[in-house]
Amino acid sequence: MASSTRNIIAWILQVLLALAFIASGGNKLLHLADTVKGFGGMGFPGWFAYLIAGAEVLGGIGLLVPRFTRPAALGLMVIMVGAAYTHATKIPGGLLPKGFPALGLLALLVVVYLLRRPAAARA
Repeated sequence: MASSTRNIIAWILQVLLALAFIASGGNKLLHLADTVKGFGGMGFPGWFAYLIAGAEVLGGIGLLVPRFTRPAALGLMVIMVGAAYTHATKIPGGLLPKGFPALGLLALLVVVYLLRRPAAARA
């Protein structure tokens, strides 16, 4: 794949993922009392809701900053693995279909992570 094509695809995915994570984390922060209650209902401490909401917003912003794209994608991948695991083990109905968004976001983050690897690693 040509370098310019790879760059265009990566930027499109980065912007879409950034919007998704900023919106998701922002929604958690806007409805913090409900978020903390929901996390508590799944057995997580209240502070964990703050951590995840903040990490989603910061990770979304990080996807838009070239220097931080790969670390942000990696951090968000960890969150999405945790979200998928939580859907599979703690939420009625299991991983599919309600956990599908987490798996989809995880897959797209992996694509961004691989597209943004250094040129020497691709050769």
